[in-house]
Amino acid sequence: MIERYSTPEIRRLWSLQRKFEVWRDIEIAACEYWHTKGNITDAELNDIRTKSTFTVERISEIEAEIHHDVIAFLTALAENIGPASRHVHFGLTSSDVSDTAQMLLLVEAGELIRKAMRGLLQAIYKLAVDHKDLVVAGRTHGVHAEPTTLGLKFLGHYAELHRADARLAHAIEDCRYGKISGAVGTYSQMPPELEAYVLKKFNLKPETVSTQVIPRDRHAYFLQAIALTGQALYRLMQEIRLLQRTEGREVEEPFQKGQKGSSAMPHKRNPILAERICGLARVLSGYATTAEYNIPLWHERDISHSGAERVILPDATALVEYMLIKSQFVIENLQVHPKNIERVLDATHGLLFSSRALLTVTAQTAMSREDAYAIVQSAAMATWENPGSGNLRSRLESHESLKSISKAEWDNVFDARSFLTHVDTIFARVAKPS
Repeated sequence: MIERYSTPEIRRLWSLQRKFEVWRDIEIAACEYWHTKGNITDAELNDIRTKSTFTVERISEIEAEIHHDVIAFLTALAENIGPASRHVHFGLTSSDVSDTAQMLLLVEAGELIRKAMRGLLQAIYKLAVDHKDLVVAGRTHGVHAEPTTLGLKFLGHYAELHRADARLAHAIEDCRYGKISGAVGTYSQMPPELEAYVLKKFNLKPETVSTQVIPRDRHAYFLQAIALTGQALYRLMQEIRLLQRTEGREVEEPFQKGQKGSSAMPHKRNPILAERICGLARVLSGYATTAEYNIPLWHERDISHSGAERVILPDATALVEYMLIKSQFVIENLQVHPKNIERVLDATHGLLFSSRALLTVTAQTAMSREDAYAIVQSAAMATWENPGSGNLRSRLESHESLKSISKAEWDNVFDARSFLTHVDTIFARVAKPS
């Protein structure tokens, strides 16, 4: 996990200290179950609860010698617990503890991610509402198409992120499973009641059919939800990057006091945050692919997934939380330039209105749609090639075949707001942030 791209809170969550704490809590809960069955005395349980201390350094020392992290952990506990340690890990296998703990950490990380998501959703919805009626050039293929509004642009991104949040919520619930079912999942050394007892303490459900591990489709689904969130952020930040290009400069990400844009070119104000988020989204997609490859383990388990998960699970959750937080900062401090937006709207000399012109010509004359299309396209191509000699409206108004169309009708054709009568309807369909 790279400190530059992670918060202190999620780094603490994925620390060795936190992992071993959760392992210890699971081991103690299992001992509590055996205590209810009379297998562990009150005094022994008290020793297990109060003396199960450890240091990461000591566990690392032991692991360096024996090359097994769970046994190293248990050995370190036993050094402090004393004779009662014989009850710790009774009947369990390593994955009973480590897999269940990992799911708990994934759930905790997921909640941090959704907290960051809620902040972004509120910010982007406000931005959309604030600019609901600000007309901008809509583009397809990077080329002017028809007018839209800046608010609608960002409302689309809000709706996508709202769906991403719903997927994350479902994926988190899909991680609320643990397994304490033994070496190959058959409960050969402990009853299912032990599993139920322990998992209930941690608000987890028993895996329906486990092997030595929890099936990895759950982890893959979680990382897919994270990767799709990353792609939603990618699309959002790419839009800002495109709108920030010098030729338009319709919006800009924040450029802070004292910030430098280039070591060689003092004038530069680069969209570095947006670019960073786009780049990190690509990493998330790679992690999701790795998680998919972790699903088909050999038989009841191999450890080909283990090393990969030590990287992809902490890193993916940390990265997406960081990206959400940075995206919120960009959105809350986004600079919008209405004069530049108006200039860009006018840059193609009325070509954005060609579709409405086509409909009007077809409706107001007796000519076929094909003939109407030919007239409007001819005027449009002339405007593309010789904008100085007239705009689309002047060329159409002067066309001999279109003299029957009134000035008022042409005014309506070239009124951007005539394209946007249903903006409020679209906004009404979108759920507000909670």
